[in-house]
Amino acid sequence: MAFVITQNCCTDASCVPACPVDCIRPIPDSSGVGNQMLYIDPDACVDCGACLQVCPVGAIYYEDDLPDGQKKFRDINADFFARRPLRTRAATPVPERPSVASGALRVAVVGSGPAACYAATELLKNDGLEVNVFERLPTPFGLIRFGVAPDHQRTKEVVGVFESALGGPGAGCYFNVAVGRDISHDELMANHHAVIYAVGATASSGLGIPGEQLPGHHAAADVVAWYNGHPDHADDDLDLDTPRVVIIGNGNVALDVARVFLMAPDALANTDIADHALRQLAAGSIEEVVILARRGAADAAFSVGEFLALGELEGIDIVIEGHLGERPDDFEAALKYDIATEYRDRPATPGNKRLVFRFSTTPVEVVGSGRVEGLLVRDSSAPAGVGEHIIGTTLVLRSIGYRGTPIADLPFDASRGVVPNDGGRVVYDGQVMPGVYVTGWIKRGPRGVIGTNRGCAHETVNAVFDDFMAGRLNRHVGRNSDVDALLASRDVTVVDWQGWQAIDAAERGRATNGSRPRVKYSDAEELVAVARGR
Repeated sequence: MAFVITQNCCTDASCVPACPVDCIRPIPDSSGVGNQMLYIDPDACVDCGACLQVCPVGAIYYEDDLPDGQKKFRDINADFFARRPLRTRAATPVPERPSVASGALRVAVVGSGPAACYAATELLKNDGLEVNVFERLPTPFGLIRFGVAPDHQRTKEVVGVFESALGGPGAGCYFNVAVGRDISHDELMANHHAVIYAVGATASSGLGIPGEQLPGHHAAADVVAWYNGHPDHADDDLDLDTPRVVIIGNGNVALDVARVFLMAPDALANTDIADHALRQLAAGSIEEVVILARRGAADAAFSVGEFLALGELEGIDIVIEGHLGERPDDFEAALKYDIATEYRDRPATPGNKRLVFRFSTTPVEVVGSGRVEGLLVRDSSAPAGVGEHIIGTTLVLRSIGYRGTPIADLPFDASRGVVPNDGGRVVYDGQVMPGVYVTGWIKRGPRGVIGTNRGCAHETVNAVFDDFMAGRLNRHVGRNSDVDALLASRDVTVVDWQGWQAIDAAERGRATNGSRPRVKYSDAEELVAVARGR
């Protein structure tokens, strides 16, 4: 008997070192390329449950306890190793970290999303080290709170990995403090031996086609922030009075938005979706979401787990259109192709809503007079102007990737949308900037899932410790009391960890019917007031 990794895998690889027989593959790296799921070799598994105990998102099940919608993953795990027999790896040496005298190493982490939290958590494993987390919003956890779909509550459980660190000794939380507005980079450097920027990639890439400026065309990332209660997007004007929505791009974000748009209001009412979004979706008229992919099914950007899970949605038909391309030899690419062919052969159910995947389709122009009225598309394999037609809709979303934005006083590679760096050390004009580091998407680009940030942060934290041991961070800096005084002089209301706990308790307390995990506050001023007990 064996354990099985399923859909919710975050690939942070906590399970890999926990396995006493080293039977979990592939081993994620810090690049964020590929490795969308991990797999357990059923023949080598010794049924000890060590992986189950450390999985932060509840993705691992004993094979006899697999839920009905996850049972296919038993065969998927086995098939992975049928193609790649397990090979013993050389033991990976664990780097020795130096002891840190109190006050000898104080690190500022800018941002509080997954990359920032993984970095802070790893740093705080060393007694004596101090870490201050700066976040411009009153709440922590970034994309875990504002990017994970509301019906994926188990994914959000990864915050449990970070809570004991951020609320423990050595940690300082400066939420509701914007670096660049409330405190500068130079001021951070004056009061910390090192600064790690983990600000993500928040800008949405443009389509580069005519008509994209029309009202009714939005970034899917903004829609995600809207239905998750992000204070910057709670008041966005989103017209849901349309029978069809078209999403350009086919990553997991596109699948998330499509799923939320098509789910029954009663099902969404059991999640932590923002109240304003729940009301508008319930009043909307969406019956069909079309997801466009320029290439075939095997090349799709979504993960196998998310694509497979769509088939379990109640009241929603999965419809496959367009040319699927060729079936490849690559394991996960072939799985995507096979799942798509399975969906294509399913009969439609009268009265169901429709989630349509249209492969090998290229967007040409957003059309409309004054606002979106449709999207002109063509077969990707056809020459320009051949086989073009319009998909009628008043709501077009683009989900084609993110880009980082410049950070004040740091270099920026505009072509890649990242801060230039060497293994996490920020590089300016070919030289390392002493004491300045990056991790997450602003370091490597918008690749990978939540857990990918663990390996990325590990690499950056190693660089910090290497520089500390080499004496490159040995300089006089201010104290936390200096930071507090500076922010107080500017009338900045800081939300600390206790303030976040007050918000967390209040949101959970608002879920009075017991079916919802929380009811979010989505106004920044209200969040600050709750944090202060008002």
